[in-house]
Amino acid sequence: MTPMYFSLITPAKGRIYEALQQRLDGPYADHQWLWRWFPAPAGTARDFIFRRHGAGELLRFYAVSKRPPAEMTGAWQVQTREYAPAVQTGDFFSFELRANPTVRHGRDGKSKRHDVVMEAKKKLLAERGLSRWADWVDDGSKPELSELVQQSCGNWLARRGESLGFDFDPDSLIVAAHEQHQERADRSMQFTTVDFNGVLRVTDAEAFRHALLRGVGSAKGMGCGLLMIRRLG
Repeated sequence: MTPMYFSLITPAKGRIYEALQQRLDGPYADHQWLWRWFPAPAGTARDFIFRRHGAGELLRFYAVSKRPPAEMTGAWQVQTREYAPAVQTGDFFSFELRANPTVRHGRDGKSKRHDVVMEAKKKLLAERGLSRWADWVDDGSKPELSELVQQSCGNWLARRGESLGFDFDPDSLIVAAHEQHQERADRSMQFTTVDFNGVLRVTDAEAFRHALLRGVGSAKGMGCGLLMIRRLG
């Protein structure tokens, strides 16, 4: 098996302020900046996934890549190692995942991705003949937004897990930090992220290993999809 690499990119010692000044932008800027660490000939497809974690002095980037990152000097430093996850069916792990939960279907003859929370809202509104969330007078049946996010995103992850070799107890899953991003003024780059935390069980070791190396869901170039795990027991 071709080796993969797991890297941690952090501010260099004594250069935190300088490092933070370089990273005050959004997910697209992070994506462009990280290409510096994985230089390749023009036209090479992106072959890494990443996760921005923390803020301020605790800001750091995790990355899984096909190629080891370049050694660079400056306000940031990198630690890297070969990454060959040893997993077996039946293993339990705690996990963290920032993802872009979407569903793909066609409208007006075109197929595109749709945010699962917005789709859940539209379905509930359509059942009541409404067009706007604000038009729904709360009669006791209107769910809180946090409840809708938990349920729709949790269902999305459960469906993804079926093909990616894991399952989890829905009652133990935490879904947080539901956030909408708009990376361009013309709104041509919009996506939503949520953070998942919980405990999973491996149901198919090979499929799960693929998920660890290739990521989960879409918007991987925007810092989504990197599944981070810690073994339990």
